[in-house]
Amino acid sequence: MKILFIGESWFTYSVHQKGFDVFHTSEYVEGGTNFINQLEKQGMQVDYVPAHKIESEVPNEAKDYKQYDVVIISDVGANSFLLGRKTFNQSKVVPNKLRAISDYVDEGGSLLMVGGYMSFTGIDAKSRYGQSPLKECLPVIMPDFDDRVEIPEGVIPNKTQEHSITDGLPKEWPHLLGYNQFEAKENTEILATVGEDPLLVIGEYGKGKTAAFASDLAPHWAPPEFVDWSEYPKFWNQLISWLANK
Repeated sequence: MKILFIGESWFTYSVHQKGFDVFHTSEYVEGGTNFINQLEKQGMQVDYVPAHKIESEVPNEAKDYKQYDVVIISDVGANSFLLGRKTFNQSKVVPNKLRAISDYVDEGGSLLMVGGYMSFTGIDAKSRYGQSPLKECLPVIMPDFDDRVEIPEGVIPNKTQEHSITDGLPKEWPHLLGYNQFEAKENTEILATVGEDPLLVIGEYGKGKTAAFASDLAPHWAPPEFVDWSEYPKFWNQLISWLANK
């Protein structure tokens, strides 16, 4: 299977004040490295596009996504797809990358969105996928307000039904520390929950398939107990295999 994985990267700038003196440091982080490694260990080919390269490396046309079995978007907001430098700085008309992804799914492709501070509606409602072309494509209804549910005491996910995606997985999964809150659309399936909310929702759009995983694939919402879970590779493999019709 060939995967296009987009997002899960960020720059951090820090201010250090020590008495009278102040200095600054910066750091670049890719949070999906372990996730990618797990997929590659299972024979998948992963093309990775970090958040700051979306404008130059994410395709503009639906036909260019057809080389991929599944497109995965994680922890990067809609603005990174919609507001490239040509549009934002030069007021030029360019193709809508999110419309292209939606059309790709409609024509038989597959899309997975994984949660995070900049997924779905996101922190301070900045991710804005509910106001984007992916609104109809994704299998969930996203609120128009900050959708984060922070649970520092931890919450245990529960498998709600048997499916090829959850086959062989236990009823209870390792705890999570938060998630994006959304509702499942009609004619979709909820395969796992966190508290009263959906954790994993799958559905169809046009000729294609879509899935939404409300929590993260890496810290902080996905703590070591979840990331190092013995079934972590199996879960993602079975989910991606279902999306790819493998």
